[in-house]
Amino acid sequence: QVQLVESGGGLVQAGGSLRLSCAASGRTFSRSGMGWFRQAPGKEREFVGTINWSGGNAYYADSVKGRFTISRDNAKKTVYLQMSSLKAEDTAVYYCAARRHDSGSSYRDDYDYWGQGTQVTVSS
Repeated sequence: QVQLVESGGGLVQAGGSLRLSCAASGRTFSRSGMGWFRQAPGKEREFVGTINWSGGNAYYADSVKGRFTISRDNAKKTVYLQMSSLKAEDTAVYYCAARRHDSGSSYRDDYDYWGQGTQVTVSS
């Protein structure tokens, strides 16, 4: 069992940066692939990025590639989403997710555990 708690959201101007954190509890975190997703009002929850258990492999949605970076610290049981050059269209609730598999995935249904989300608002 894994519990996830996101933090670090807030209001930022376009062009600014934020770093989201996702703190996990549970013994299996270090063997879990992790993902970040987001959901804007009236839209489906969409994939942002994912990272494998070791942190050695990460990939991203085209919409954030080159601006967002995922990393993890297994000793701290935390995964991060560094967001730069933020745009108004990045405004959404951001969720982290964990799966009972060591690789990452871009598919929502591949994830077994979800956090409650943290709001990111980018003003233009």
